[in-house]
Amino acid sequence: MRHAGILAHSPDGSALCYLELIHLGHARFGSYGHADVTMDYIPLGRSMAAWESGDYPSIRATLARSIERLKAAGADFFICPDNTAHIALETDGPAFALPGLNIADVLAEEARAKGYCRIALLGTRFTMAGPVYPRALASRNIELRVPRPDERVKIDQIIFDELCLGVIREESRRAYVDIIARMKAEGCDAVALACTEIPLLVTPALAPLPTLDSTRLLAKAGFEVTAGERPQPTWRGGPLGEETANERKLSEY
Repeated sequence: MRHAGILAHSPDGSALCYLELIHLGHARFGSYGHADVTMDYIPLGRSMAAWESGDYPSIRATLARSIERLKAAGADFFICPDNTAHIALETDGPAFALPGLNIADVLAEEARAKGYCRIALLGTRFTMAGPVYPRALASRNIELRVPRPDERVKIDQIIFDELCLGVIREESRRAYVDIIARMKAEGCDAVALACTEIPLLVTPALAPLPTLDSTRLLAKAGFEVTAGERPQPTWRGGPLGEETANERKLSEY
């Protein structure tokens, strides 16, 4: 099996992705049977000033160092269970040391397979206003909706002040559920949990809409690569090009 590298950029979501990848291996190959997995995490705090100023090349360089360390540890490819980080990963720059899966494309692939037409997007303020999900969903003719400005502020505050610090509050859970319910009333047929910590707060049983859990979907895709059930990725960062688009088509048909 191929050696999976997890490029962590926030703690709890990356830990959830790691556990999901391991559990998928247990389910398929028996207890304690899974691929080699290495996770590398340069603390998010070192990049927050760059996020606030929009210095994506600096963040990209930090992520590139993690990918180099994953390669040195023997990883064959990387997955990054941080949706916001993909804004920097898709920025122009030198090719990364390893190829990786793109979390937005993995989620959009699932949305298309399920026949969803209008997706509500929940994530950090960077993700909800950023280019990653509009690109991935539009390429599959899926409409994207984002919460209202005041709701985006609340969603982002809960992510950074609570979820990324391991804090789960019922009041915050209710706030997310209320936002999803309102977007359902506006015609959304599924919700993208496009921050890898959100699934810790909003479960499928509680959500008013079917959930697209970016964390677990990415872990599943990563597991399929390790097991040889999905092609080894070819994307090494930067804008999604023709080679990656052709690879995506092969995985969808």
